[in-house]
Formats: sequence, structure tokens, C-alpha cells
Amino acid sequence: MMSTKITKTVFFNAPKETVWLFLTDKEKLGEWYHPAEANLVEGESYTLYRLGEGGSRIPQITGEVLEMSAPDKLVTTFIIGPFGDNSTTVTWRLEDAAGGTRLHLTHEGIAEAAGESAMHLLMALDDGWDRHLAELRNAVSRA
Repeated sequence: MMSTKITKTVFFNAPKETVWLFLTDKEKLGEWYHPAEANLVEGESYTLYRLGEGGSRIPQITGEVLEMSAPDKLVTTFIIGPFGDNSTTVTWRLEDAAGGTRLHLTHEGIAEAAGESAMHLLMALDDGWDRHLAELRNAVSRA
């Protein structure tokens, strides 16, 4: 089977520690991605929400934090409704780059988790990551 993992690379004019906070702190996650119930902690599950009508919190993404090596690497499982009980894996790697930070994201296991709707979800997630990473860049630049 051909590779169906999504990979993205983004540069930030900020130190790794600043970008790391935006990946793991519940308040900062809500600035660019989805609000979290709690800070991300290695070995614990997490839930990210979208806001519904009247401000209700609707679970959008769930998973478990598999690895945290601050401020260099974060690995989580990633489950959304179309995956059913199947999970995918998102890996975030941060590196020093020219006085700032290079973030490399890898999202794997989508075809296996999605089954017949794999291409539809690959395209939606690929587009979603582009939009979220642009929002992350904007949020970090305001910090």
C-alpha cells in the first residue's frame, strides 16, 4: 500500500519553548486549534472540543498522549468520529532553526482507520492541518 501519511513543516519566529506551550497548554490550544479540557500530559487521555450553539462543548478529537519530550517531541493518538474506535497517530517535532523553530508534523494511520472513506478524510485532514497550522503561526506571532 502506498504511504498515506500527512506531513507538514512550518517555521516560527519564536523559540521552541513558546511553540511547545501552544501544543500542550489547554488555554493556548484553544487559541489556534480546539479548546482542551486540560493540559496535555504524557500517559493521559485528552479531549479537544468545538463549541456548539449556546457555547456547549462538543468533543471533536480524543486520544492519548503517548510521548512528551519537552520542548522537542509530542506524540498523541488522534481519534475523530469517522474513525469509529480506530486511532491514528500525530507526531510533532520541534527543532531550532535560524533563531526560531521548525515544526514538523506527521499524521499516520489515516487510511487504516478510515477504511473506504480514506481519500475523503485524507483530503479533509490535509486541508484542516494547513488551516490549523496557519492559525498556530498567527497565535505564536502574537505571543
